[in-house]
Amino acid sequence: MIKLTGKKAVVTGGSGVLGSNISEGLLQAGADVVIIGAHHEKVTAALERLKTVADANGCEVFGYVCNVLDQRQINETCERVVNTLGRVDILVNAAGGNVPGATIMDDQSVFDMKMEDLHKVIDLNLYGTVYPCLTFGKVMAEQGSGSIINVSSMAAYESLSRVMGYAIAKEGVNALTKWLAQEMAIKYSEKIRVNAIAPGFFIGEQNRKALINDDGSLTERSHKVIAKTPMRRFGDINELNGIVRYLCSDEASFMTGTIIPVDGGFSSFSGV
Repeated sequence: MIKLTGKKAVVTGGSGVLGSNISEGLLQAGADVVIIGAHHEKVTAALERLKTVADANGCEVFGYVCNVLDQRQINETCERVVNTLGRVDILVNAAGGNVPGATIMDDQSVFDMKMEDLHKVIDLNLYGTVYPCLTFGKVMAEQGSGSIINVSSMAAYESLSRVMGYAIAKEGVNALTKWLAQEMAIKYSEKIRVNAIAPGFFIGEQNRKALINDDGSLTERSHKVIAKTPMRRFGDINELNGIVRYLCSDEASFMTGTIIPVDGGFSSFSGV
């Protein structure tokens, strides 16, 4: 396993399934981690679980409640993080998710979409990444080093049905990743790197109903996904941790502006 001993990491959405799993992977590699989440109860529950991992690996974990769409809260949280950790070596933007009203079901058309929910899903997934990038990125610019990892999606690679708003936002995250990578390297330091991972299909609370029937069998949508995935299975969320740790480490010192699929081959296979 790649070690990140002594590194200081911030994970937005760190109280969610994806963010807390990535946080666990960073702690296992020896990094000190701050998780940021929107809800006090979820942050507290995640901290309780992650504290055991931190203790077992000789590192520390902290948690702050913060709405990533509130710039004032982000600025205040960043100040607290710097006061706590002393620096920020790693930022993982795992805050995001879909919004039911912005999802177009099989018995609906795009014209049924609720515009307020479309705005919500774009705000959360795009601006919920932009604001932390700019706030914690400024800290990295001042210290002359750091690694930012954004979370893209297969929805930004392929035209997936149902999730138009989510796809628009994740395409934006890809553009942000590439643009910020060149900006930080050229104007500040080559030691500031910005990359993204693009997870394939992992069964979680957000997409469980779309992929798993009440009796535990696969839905029609799941069968379509598996047919286009050469590995013929869904991913395990722990399979994201290796690439995240690599991108955080000095082993990836010549990598910036990349979006890396972790998808069992989904994005590279035509289905034929």
